[in-house]
Amino acid sequence: MKKVFMILAAAGILALAAPQVSYAQDEESAAAEEQVEATVDEAIAADDVVADNVAEAEEPATFHAALKQKFIEGGPLWMTPIILVLVLGLALCIERILYLLFAKTNCKKLLTNIEDALAEGGIEAAKDVARDTRGPVASIMYQGLLHADQGVEVVERTITSYGGVQMGLLEKGLSWIALFIAIAPSLGFLGTVIGMIQAFDDIQKAGDISPNVVAGGMKVALITTVAGLIVAMILQIFYNLILALIEGLTTDMEDSSITLVDILTDYEKKNK
Repeated sequence: MKKVFMILAAAGILALAAPQVSYAQDEESAAAEEQVEATVDEAIAADDVVADNVAEAEEPATFHAALKQKFIEGGPLWMTPIILVLVLGLALCIERILYLLFAKTNCKKLLTNIEDALAEGGIEAAKDVARDTRGPVASIMYQGLLHADQGVEVVERTITSYGGVQMGLLEKGLSWIALFIAIAPSLGFLGTVIGMIQAFDDIQKAGDISPNVVAGGMKVALITTVAGLIVAMILQIFYNLILALIEGLTTDMEDSSITLVDILTDYEKKNK
C-alpha cells in the first residue's frame, strides 16, 4: 500500500513539475532567440556603417576640395606666397596678352590706305590715316610721315628711333613675369628645406627614425616643391605666348617701315 502511495505521489510531483520545466525551457529558448536577433541586428548595423564608410571613401573628392586639402597639408605659411605669385603673374600675363592682341594691325590694308591717301591728298592725308589707326605699326608710320618733308633718310632714322620706343612699350612688365617664374620654384624649394629641417627636428625629439615621425615634414617639403614648379610652368607658358606675340608685332613693324620708306621714295620722285 505504501509503495502504491509513493508511486502516486511521485507521479503527481512529475505532473506538476513538467509544465514548469517546459515553461522554463520556453523562456530560455525565447531569450536565446532574442539574443540571436540582437546579434543579427548589430551585424547588419555594422555592415551598414562599413558600407557607408566605403561609399564615402570611394566617392571622388572635387578638384576644389583636393586643392584646399593640399594647401592645408603644404602649410599656409609656404603655400600662400606661391599662390600670391601665381595670381600676380597671371594678372600681368593677361594684361600683356590683351594689350598685344589689341595692338595687332592689318598692315597691308594700312599701307594701301596710306599709299592711296598720298596719291589723293598728299602727306597730310596720309598722316590722318596713320593717326586714326590703332597700334604700334600705325604710330611708327605716323612719326615717319611727320618728318617726310625732311627727306627719306630722316624718315628712316625717325622710324628706327621710334621703333625702339614701341618695343619698350610692348615688352613692358615682362621683367616682372620673369621674376615670378624664377621665384615660384625658389619658394617651393625653400618650403622643402624647411620641411626637411622640421623632419630632422622631429627625429631628434623622438629619438627614433620611423615613417610616422618624418611623414609630416616630408609632406610639407614635397607639396611646396610641386606647387612652386607648377606655378613656374604655368607662367612660363604664358610668357612664351607673350614673346611670340611681340615677335609677330616686331616683324610687322619692320616690314611696314621698309614698305613705308619705299612708298615715300616713290612719292618724292613723282613730285620732283
